[in-house]
Amino acid sequence: MRVEIWSDIACPWCYIGKARFEKGLAGFAHRDEVEVVYRSFELDPHRAKGDTGPVVEMLAKKYGRTLDEARGMEEHVARSARAEGLDYRTEGRDHGSTFDIHRLLHLAAARGRQEALLDLAYRANFAEERSVFDAEVLIALAVEAGLDEAEAREVLADEGAYADAVRADEREAAELGANAVPFFVFDRRYGISGGQPAEVFTQALEQAWQGRVAVPAPAAGAEACEPDGACAVQ
Repeated sequence: MRVEIWSDIACPWCYIGKARFEKGLAGFAHRDEVEVVYRSFELDPHRAKGDTGPVVEMLAKKYGRTLDEARGMEEHVARSARAEGLDYRTEGRDHGSTFDIHRLLHLAAARGRQEALLDLAYRANFAEERSVFDAEVLIALAVEAGLDEAEAREVLADEGAYADAVRADEREAAELGANAVPFFVFDRRYGISGGQPAEVFTQALEQAWQGRVAVPAPAAGAEACEPDGACAVQ
């Protein structure tokens, strides 16, 4: 069985949702027969490369909140992350275009290192003092994930490299009805949107395995990130 996960490295609920999904997968009897594939989804696809800024200021502007209120939003996400055993910095993080990150993730997929790079990028963005919107940071992460440095640099230098693959993932997400991430599709039978509890993922895996649902039917109700960088906070 294949599980496809559309996500963006800038989405905190994707970071949290991945951890919850992995816990749900661990509770699935047929977990060794599940292939997990990560797909591209940019929350802010029109953002120019190099246009970066503080996350807290972005949240305040997006939601019409004060900076203190935006910091409170970040604290809410941080508590959810830490409950899953994840580190999360609430200050000093940047927000920007993730197109180059997605292109490198496609290179990593071609080399069998996609999840390794994804995990490193999440950690750098949410837990460490490293900006994933800096080309040299991306190169360092790629090398740490096991990619060839020269090949990674070549991909970043050529803005067309893997661009079609990123756009194809995003078109497919739209066709499947994904309007927020993380978005999980189980064997093209069952769809879930948001960072659901682990037990929901286990149930979805079991349901898809048994073939009870014929077409993707997004399940809502969990916190997720929407295009243009909006991340729901409840």
